[in-house]
Amino acid sequence: MEEKELSELLFLVGKRLRHGYSHRLVPLGLNPGQARALRAMAEAERPMRMVRLADELRIVPRSLTPVVDALEEAGLVRREVDPANRRSTLLVITPEGRELADRARDARRQAGEELFAVLSQDQRDELGELLRLVDAQFR
Repeated sequence: MEEKELSELLFLVGKRLRHGYSHRLVPLGLNPGQARALRAMAEAERPMRMVRLADELRIVPRSLTPVVDALEEAGLVRREVDPANRRSTLLVITPEGRELADRARDARRQAGEELFAVLSQDQRDELGELLRLVDAQFR
């Protein structure tokens, strides 16, 4: 069996992590895009405009519309007129949305714990440090 290069291994492990996470989101009634949007809104200090949320998620605003529509229909988010600019709409996460964002965060954590269970705690700590080092070069 041929050795896989580092970038391919990282891609495959990431794919397995995303699959495990997606699987855990199904009982919550969320897909990964909806979970990301809820997490960003839950972490924000105040309600945000759709354009800002799209920027944070690194997607175009029109791609965000169906995500927000589904979250609003589920009662997890509501749209409100921005009092500072009545032509703008703010996205407000509801208490139910905040709770589901927490549950989705737990699902992501569980997926990671399951995936990395094969490693010792020291190995996980070392891997985390190495990945943080690689990520830091882009900040």
